[in-house]
Amino acid sequence: MNTMTAPPKESRFVAGSSDDAMTLCVLDDESGMIEMLQESLRCLGYSSIGTTNPQYALELIENGRVRVVMSDIKMPGMDGLQFLDQAMQRDPGVYVLLMTGYYSLDNAIAAIKRGAYDYVPKPVDRSRLKKSLDELADSFHKRKRIRTLQQQLLSDLEFHGIVGRSPAMVEVFEMVRKVARHYTNILVVGATGTGKELIAKSIHQMSPVAQQRFAVCNCSAMVDTLLESQLFGHMRGAFTGATDTRPGLFEYANGGTVFMDEVGETSLAMQAKLLRVIQNRKIQRVGSPEVRRVDVRLIAATNRDLRAEVLAGRFREDLFYRLSTIQIRVPSLAERLDDIPLLIQYFLKKYNQTYSKKIQGLTRRAQTVLLQHAWPGNIRELENVISCACLTSVNEFIDVDDFPENLTKPAAHNGHGADTWRPLPLEEVRRQHIRRVLETCEGNRVRAAQMLGIGRTSLYRFLKRAEKKSANSSAN
Repeated sequence: MNTMTAPPKESRFVAGSSDDAMTLCVLDDESGMIEMLQESLRCLGYSSIGTTNPQYALELIENGRVRVVMSDIKMPGMDGLQFLDQAMQRDPGVYVLLMTGYYSLDNAIAAIKRGAYDYVPKPVDRSRLKKSLDELADSFHKRKRIRTLQQQLLSDLEFHGIVGRSPAMVEVFEMVRKVARHYTNILVVGATGTGKELIAKSIHQMSPVAQQRFAVCNCSAMVDTLLESQLFGHMRGAFTGATDTRPGLFEYANGGTVFMDEVGETSLAMQAKLLRVIQNRKIQRVGSPEVRRVDVRLIAATNRDLRAEVLAGRFREDLFYRLSTIQIRVPSLAERLDDIPLLIQYFLKKYNQTYSKKIQGLTRRAQTVLLQHAWPGNIRELENVISCACLTSVNEFIDVDDFPENLTKPAAHNGHGADTWRPLPLEEVRRQHIRRVLETCEGNRVRAAQMLGIGRTSLYRFLKRAEKKSANSSAN
């Protein structure tokens, strides 16, 4: 492999006060040109690695040794534009300055659209080169400061393992602080994946019984007989397979907290037994006549509308009122779009440690994809996306190629049901889309405007026109 490497030299961008050297790679098929450019870079205060081999330069990029490459356009085997394409595939965050002896404005615009940072004529003007590199070094310094501030902000805004700064989450945190000190039953409601268990844990951790046990039971995962045994315990021989006597979660967490997830999935018979425990603070193990007293705080969670379940006869009204002494609603991710950048940083930090990676962030187009996604799976879906991307990415920055297909490609309709395509006027398509986004945001017009990518005034104006048109239609 024909490579030429400059002697190592510590170099810093003093004007930007950066603590990290910005090492460049100089790629050209002429060794004399490489030496001349490296000398210019040394005079400007930048360290560099020179090579005549494009594959070696790509290896430097892939290994994270360089983030800036100065490449000639005309090279045998692989020209500068081909190198640019491959460099962007290896690391979407790399900066490539293309050099050419045949400069034209059209070619410069085409190269920049293709992803080049700059397109400079040969011989390279040192003052122009200095200006470009100083701007890059200043940008690196600012990004480093932003990352440092984001990490500090992340620490400041972390609330017992929950991250959020949106008004909706601040309201939840305030409610948790208020109710945690009081020993009462609490109902946590919210869609699947919003973090209801984390809210329950934070309530326990801030309560006077924080040193006692926190027991978790997923009510949707068990049939009634197993759920009863799980909660109340059983005696040996009480049923087939009961080879020993075991206490239930209420006994296990006596003095502490029991968290019942998806309580809306329980049967009416089980609801009656839960009501008795809440009222009398007493339990009976399955197969035992003995009544045992327990003192536990009960936190229940559900993704269902329990009021509607009560009206439908599927949930006991008396139990609903007993559970919902205090009710905390956890907002969906669509209602807290302001928190997505913060959550991304939180999960990046978590999975960098888990997978021993050094991923610094996401490319702009990757961030755009995440901000435009509807997130039906809420926080859990976002965490899974970042976890998978951290595991599979080989670059310092996660790009759209690291995301699952459902994020990068719109879901195809199967041609059946309500989503069957039919030709509609553009105004009607717009009206239906805005209506669906408003439903997703539960009527919150500020969040809907953010998701639609339009100003609040524009959304209000459209809704006013739609109401006026509807009123006129009714009058006619």
